[in-house]
Formats: sequence, structure tokens, C-alpha cells
Amino acid sequence: MNSLSKPSTFDASGRIRAALAVLLCVLALTGCRSTYYSLMETFGKEKRDLLKDSLHNAGDAQQAATEQFKDALTQLKELTGFEGGELEKRYNAFKAEYDDCERKAGAVSGRIRKVEQIAGDLFAEWDKEIGEISSPNLRADSRSKLNQTRVRYNELHSSLVNAENSMAPVLTKMRDYTLYLKHNLNAAAIGSLKNEADSISAEINRLIGDMNHSIQQTESFVKDLEQQQ
Repeated sequence: MNSLSKPSTFDASGRIRAALAVLLCVLALTGCRSTYYSLMETFGKEKRDLLKDSLHNAGDAQQAATEQFKDALTQLKELTGFEGGELEKRYNAFKAEYDDCERKAGAVSGRIRKVEQIAGDLFAEWDKEIGEISSPNLRADSRSKLNQTRVRYNELHSSLVNAENSMAPVLTKMRDYTLYLKHNLNAAAIGSLKNEADSISAEINRLIGDMNHSIQQTESFVKDLEQQQ
């Protein structure tokens, strides 16, 4: 047999891992969460581990979105500081940054919804299993830890949602700005939108602050989870 036509062990294992990843995503997204959790447990992944993973993913998505908005801010400053030359090229660069910001914002929202889902399932399981503990002292201690973790999670969740909500008005203004410039691509139009550009810049800076705060809160909560194990 031709060696080129024979799949290598690496390629085969890679396809298996890819297929497994797809299967896990399908189970997680189609409401088959009990099957998903059972399957993950066979790999040694409890709900607490999955929550940590989802929080790491949410933090990574927020970091990526933060960097993307910073890039958009840079392009916005270059566009509004335009003094001649390739105006359309600068507009296209800013429009591309806006499109990327929109995609990264969608990724952040998706990651947060995943965190919410797993956290809710984890707390429900924890609460149910507390009732199965016969020792009053152990039951009380576990209840106390659950309540403490819920309080910390609620603080984190508020931070996550606040950062998520901060993206919507920024994206709306950026979209309005790009559409207006698309229809009026000239230096005079850019000059007339200077105040609007300043407003967008200020909101992006506030958004970056909210995102960084949320990222810090996420990292702190993950550390707390790790210390409880």
C-alpha cells in the first residue's frame, strides 16, 4: 500500500479527538447535559472542573475582546486624525476592526452563557447532595461552603454581565459611525463626526476597564475553587 494513502496513528488519533470534541459540543448545546456530564466524568472531569474550564475560557474570550477593542480604538484615532492620503484604506481598516469586535463580543456572550449553565447545574447538584449527608456537622459545613461559593459567584456573575452589557452600546456607536462614513466617505464627514469619535473612544476605554475588572474577578474566583478542592 502506498504510504501516502495510509493514515498515520497521529492523524487517526487527531480525528478521534476532533470527533469527540464535536460530540461533546453537540451534547452540551442540545440540552443533553446529563449525558454530557456523565461522559465528562469518565474523563475525570466533575462539574467543578468544568466550571473552572468555562471560567478560563470566558476570561480568555474577554481578554481577546479587550485587545480587539484596543485595536479598534487605535484605528479610530488614526481615522479621525486623517490629514489626507488613503482615506478609504483607513476606513476599511476601522471597519474590519469593528467586525472583529462584534465577533469577539459574541464569543464573550457565548462563554458567559456556558458559565451560567454549568454554575447553575453545579449548585443544584451540590444542594441536592447536601441533603444526602447524614452527619449534621458535615452537612452544616458543606451548606456553609455552598453559600459562600454562591455569594462569590454572584459577585463574579455581576461583573461578567456588566462587562458584557458594556459592549453593546460601544458596538452600536461603532456600527452607526461606520455606516455613516460608508455613505459619506470624505474628510469633511470625518471632521463632522469628531465629537462622536471622542464619545466612542471614551466608551471603549470604560469598556476596557470593565473587562479588565471582570477578568480579575474571574481569576480570583477560580483560585477560590481550586483552594476548596
